[in-house]
Amino acid sequence: MTCLLPALAGANTLYGAGMLELGMTFSMEQLVIDNDIIKMTKKVLQGVPVNEETLAVESIQKVGIGNNFLALKQTRQLVNYPSDPMLIDRRMFGDWAAAGSKDLAAAAHEKVVDVLKNHVVKPIDSDILKDMKAVVDRADKAFRGM
Repeated sequence: MTCLLPALAGANTLYGAGMLELGMTFSMEQLVIDNDIIKMTKKVLQGVPVNEETLAVESIQKVGIGNNFLALKQTRQLVNYPSDPMLIDRRMFGDWAAAGSKDLAAAAHEKVVDVLKNHVVKPIDSDILKDMKAVVDRADKAFRGM
């Protein structure tokens, strides 16, 4: 899995998404899992706004010190705020089990199948294609020594 430490330390490049076995193997399922992790890392790097809603002081005071505020509706609504995962399932165990106990690998596989079946690639603008062809043509000409 993709390491979060480089991004949190200020690095601006994460690589290796989808790679297994030091890059000797590639997995589309690992790619979508890593994409989820990278997306969450980018989200957390944006920071969390500090306001009445995110501080939840009133809710914490209502529940009291040492008691469980995780069951509060406000907590459940904000739990994904810092990361907003696409695949990772954060439901309570009982709810997750009742929904079929789908693990992360199965969720990733379903996403891969969906993307392969339904994703439509947006065509590249003809002006951009023309510019790309010009770059390739110049490189080919330079390579051939013309």
